[in-house]
Amino acid sequence: MFRTIALTAATALLLGSPVLAETAHQEIEDVAFAHEGPFGKFDQFQLQRGLQVYTEVCSGCHGLKFVPIRSLADAGGPGLPEDQVRAYAKQFSVTDKETGEDREGLPTDNFPANTGAGAPDLSLMAKARAGFHGPYGTGISQLFNGMGGPEYIVSILTGYTGEEKTEFGATFYENHAFAGGWIKMSPPLSDGAVEYQDGHDNSLHHLAEDVASFLMWAAEPNMMARKQAGFISVIFLALLSTLLYLTNKRLWAGIKGKKHA
Repeated sequence: MFRTIALTAATALLLGSPVLAETAHQEIEDVAFAHEGPFGKFDQFQLQRGLQVYTEVCSGCHGLKFVPIRSLADAGGPGLPEDQVRAYAKQFSVTDKETGEDREGLPTDNFPANTGAGAPDLSLMAKARAGFHGPYGTGISQLFNGMGGPEYIVSILTGYTGEEKTEFGATFYENHAFAGGWIKMSPPLSDGAVEYQDGHDNSLHHLAEDVASFLMWAAEPNMMARKQAGFISVIFLALLSTLLYLTNKRLWAGIKGKKHA
């Protein structure tokens, strides 16, 4: 299912979307992620697959400088055993702040920033991008569908048409999900680009969904705790409102009864 959003250049600018000279046209796919909704929660195995996609493909250009490696073992996240987290951290080379010497990464370190490629950091990308807008910037669609950051990522990764063009010495790739229709990033994923360790389907669409879910967790690792706290708060407020109503009714019962008499 696709939510097709046709944007004129003026409308796209109003929404804060970069555009090229031609009219912008975006096709954002509405994906039913497991973490969506008030009772949704991250799929642990999907997060593990998304971590694998990020490590084998995305990390070549993009960093996660705000995400602690140790959080890979946290409940509600990928849930990796601590020994695997330590082994994962060792693959990175880190400059020690105290000695200035290079050493193996530790779980207490963050993912590398990886600024050499000039690509944006992905730590908060799932919350920094909005897949759903409008109508006319009112945010009504976002109220019901959410911000759509993960959907935006999935749509970008799967929106390439195979067409290319060169402008000012740079190569651009046609992408239906990118504002303006052309993006400088070459297609990073394809069918079978990553061989999942659990044998899961590794078609392009599944790869994109898995890494988008992982990036949503990276941007908001405490989402499940926040939802639980909100649910408990709603129950508490409902009980408190009921008690206040009954107390008020009891306190004023005698006075209201005399008025009726």
